[in-house]
Amino acid sequence: MIVWAGQGELGGRVRAWYYGDAVAVASPQLSQHDRLAVFGPIDELAVLVEWVLTEVDPSLRTFGDEELIRQLVGRVPDLNFAAAFGWMHTATMPADVTTATWLATDAGVEELLAEASPESYAWPGRSGVQRWAGLTSESGELLSIAADAWSAPEIGFLAGVATRSSARGQGLSRQVCAFATAELVKRHGQVGLMVHSDNAAAIAVYRKLGYTYRGVAAAHV
Repeated sequence: MIVWAGQGELGGRVRAWYYGDAVAVASPQLSQHDRLAVFGPIDELAVLVEWVLTEVDPSLRTFGDEELIRQLVGRVPDLNFAAAFGWMHTATMPADVTTATWLATDAGVEELLAEASPESYAWPGRSGVQRWAGLTSESGELLSIAADAWSAPEIGFLAGVATRSSARGQGLSRQVCAFATAELVKRHGQVGLMVHSDNAAAIAVYRKLGYTYRGVAAAHV
């Protein structure tokens, strides 16, 4: 997660600090939030996070392993728990057979997202959203999509997964995600994604594609 937050841009818009064995990386508009990814021993990390939020930017959304974030909330003044969710990760290419492919254009993506996943962070034209994978019907209607968004050189990132309501139950999301995962593993060596912790159906699909689940959380001032 720290490598992902770095986005391969340290020294530019992305900033990083360390204190002892603790590290914090601030990345603007990373999956639609100005995130502060953190990792390390709680005693050192609490000092580091308090300094960053006080001296650098109090608007950063602190992000890391759930237990670590809960401990930070109890140690850093004015830091409030925001949400718990899941980080899923794989370095394995799925063996699924799929007819999904990268879309030549974004045509139809916004309409599908508006119908099937209006709360998606990934939308065509947003910063960090690079390309879309998809499956279409025989008539050319876009049925299921997933985005390559906020990928870093060392880790790809999957987002914007959505399937038209009339086409659900056919395994289309799994096909699209299998294709995108394989492509991102080939390009970056590993892939991450974020998922709501209560979305059991999505988590089950990602597990079948080789992803492992890790509880993470966010907090803000």
